[in-house]
Amino acid sequence: MIDTQIFQDKTAVFYTLGCKLNFSETSTIGRMLKEAGVRTARRGEQADLCVINTCSVTEVADKKCRQAIHRLVKQHPGAFVVVTGCYAQLKPETVAHIPGVDLVLGAEQKGELLSFLGNLKKREEGTALTSPLKEIRSFAPSCSRGDRTRFFLKVQDGCDYYCSYCTIPFARGRSRNGSIASLVEQARQAAAEGGKEIVLTGVNIGDFGKSTGETFLQLIQALDEVEGIARYRISSIEPNLLTDEIIRFVSESKRFMPHFHIPLQSGCDEVLQLMRRRYDTKLFAHRIAEIRRLMPDAFIGVDVIVGTRGETDEYFDATYRFLQGLEITQLHVFSYSERPGTQALKIDYVVPPQVKHTRSQQLLQLSEEKTRAFYARHIGHSMPVLLERSKVGAPMHGFTPNYIRVEVPRNEALDNCVVMLTLGDFNDEGNALKGTAKEEV
Repeated sequence: MIDTQIFQDKTAVFYTLGCKLNFSETSTIGRMLKEAGVRTARRGEQADLCVINTCSVTEVADKKCRQAIHRLVKQHPGAFVVVTGCYAQLKPETVAHIPGVDLVLGAEQKGELLSFLGNLKKREEGTALTSPLKEIRSFAPSCSRGDRTRFFLKVQDGCDYYCSYCTIPFARGRSRNGSIASLVEQARQAAAEGGKEIVLTGVNIGDFGKSTGETFLQLIQALDEVEGIARYRISSIEPNLLTDEIIRFVSESKRFMPHFHIPLQSGCDEVLQLMRRRYDTKLFAHRIAEIRRLMPDAFIGVDVIVGTRGETDEYFDATYRFLQGLEITQLHVFSYSERPGTQALKIDYVVPPQVKHTRSQQLLQLSEEKTRAFYARHIGHSMPVLLERSKVGAPMHGFTPNYIRVEVPRNEALDNCVVMLTLGDFNDEGNALKGTAKEEV
């Protein structure tokens, strides 16, 4: 039994690095602490507790985690410091030895954070509590409020794929998930709290069902029936798991938006084999063509890694040509980062850093051209936009069903409202279209 009297009138700060799943889990930890009596520290206020949720997808991510820990320890002297997340699971002893860190929690422990805090007294040295990979089995539910408009619903955790460049399966454990019934209930609760949009998050969400014998298609069919939620968006989903049946369902559904985020990683089959990916460019091109056939105006974002071991100039050129010919909307470009313990380190050819940078810039330029063209062809159209709150003096922004960012003058009455807007020209920054309000829908 946890003595919550310990936490009464205590203050906490939270810092999250990495993916939407991490942000969702941090929000759930924050809600758990709030229910125990802990409040979020105000700006400039010294906190009693610091919770840092880390990422380890690249060496740069590891460095940012260490910097964040040092910064928060300095900003909140005397605070009880807890570090969790992927970096904490992969390098627990390294993190525990950072001055000022009191507690390191692995993937299996972070959902029970309250039970490990003790009396919040600083420790002479950090304690690391993690479980071996094979023992990471629990699924910690999380449905977090990103803001009043958008919720993030964790539907799955872990990954069984072991791509040659990736450490996430070692940090997150095996693929597992909540039940459809429990996730539907969380979606209903989000609707009751005023949520209009839910983003489905996870590590490999298309692999949903390993724990419960259900399927991702069955999940989205059930969620589509939840009243009160206006929109769902599917976060990153593997191309081999994004079946034609899922694409067809999204095209016909009441609430799932025509918006896809699909990791390609390379447009060269030889590199895909080196990466140990589970598809080839032919399958990927088919998925894009099927989306375009059923949803011509769908937003399609694509992840690409440049400079992975084995990516020769010839192989990169093949990737560039493949992407250039695809009807996609945006590229999310990442430079390959060496990760200890991965099979990619056995590949001989190493791409020089400057070559990685040049390739990254080429793909970012291609992405900008494709995104701008996608936006431009919607100018003059009227579309429903879910508007989000903005800072005083700043314009409001929101997104169309197909994820076009739209800007309108600030009007508090329109916060969290779906409004029919006529899309005008680009704003001054070139990152949104200007909208003219017609009516709330």
